[in-house]
Amino acid sequence: MTSTVNTVLPAGSPPPAARPGAGRRARRPLSDIALPYLMLLPAVALMVALLGWPALQVIAISFRKLDLGELVRGEIKWVGLDNYANVLNDPEFWVIALRTAVFTVTVVLSTLLVGLGIAVLMRHLSTWVRISLQVCLVLAWATPIVATTTVFQWMFDQEYGILNKTLVLLGFDSFKGHSWFASGGSTLTVIGLLVLWQAVPFIAFTLYAGLLSTPKDLYEAAAIDGATGWQAFRAVSWPSLRPLLMLVTFLSVLWDFKVFAQVWAIRQGGPDGQSTTLPVLLYLKGIAGSHFGVSAAVAVLMLIILVAVTWRYMRLLVRSPETEL
Repeated sequence: MTSTVNTVLPAGSPPPAARPGAGRRARRPLSDIALPYLMLLPAVALMVALLGWPALQVIAISFRKLDLGELVRGEIKWVGLDNYANVLNDPEFWVIALRTAVFTVTVVLSTLLVGLGIAVLMRHLSTWVRISLQVCLVLAWATPIVATTTVFQWMFDQEYGILNKTLVLLGFDSFKGHSWFASGGSTLTVIGLLVLWQAVPFIAFTLYAGLLSTPKDLYEAAAIDGATGWQAFRAVSWPSLRPLLMLVTFLSVLWDFKVFAQVWAIRQGGPDGQSTTLPVLLYLKGIAGSHFGVSAAVAVLMLIILVAVTWRYMRLLVRSPETEL
């Protein structure tokens, strides 16, 4: 036989849940709080040494007159904001900055669309066809930049390029001897295709991994409900792909904005500087022109542009789960 013991509270006393201190979490020891930060400290110190100090040096150089003569003599001439004024008052800088922005946006959007299409396609292919496609993507991804650039130069060559010869065989006689590098627009188009060729594999594999993480039961339920392919994609696939698309978009903007090797190897920013982008301008001002102070100012301005473009995503990166609404 069990008996129930009722605890009678004195009149006017608050219930246990309403008493001060009730439900308050026990304080964690200071050592437990500090341990994760102490474990991260070596990695943070290494990153500051490898990345933070050079970045501070670039910022400091941007406020100095540092040409080849000053570098050899070891002279330090502080000029304040003169380097920035020199860059910002140059109309060519704004033309190149706009060209770089248009090039970056075009290549990023094209890469995302093609990569997303291939990722969705791989989900519906048979096993052997999918494996063959994945091997081709890995090979395209693993090919060195210089080797791929050389192949593209041969493909688009005016006299011996396979593209012109193929177009002529298909009946497009106007492409006989056509120069794909006669203007800045066509040159940047070829460079954009080259960058897209090398960037699509990473995008495709990343998004394909997101599609694989989606349970098949959800697709089966959508099919039973009579959803079309587009409706199933929006309701089932999109929630898994959205955070990954944000990530690859952020990374693609960083990579494509700083593309240098492909632009320089194709035509060194030509013809007549019409395909010059900000990274090429940075090289021309610094290494080629020996104006290291002006070059550092261009580098800092590039960093400011990147931070402004990616500010929203950077906020999401540093936002803790507790502060998300």
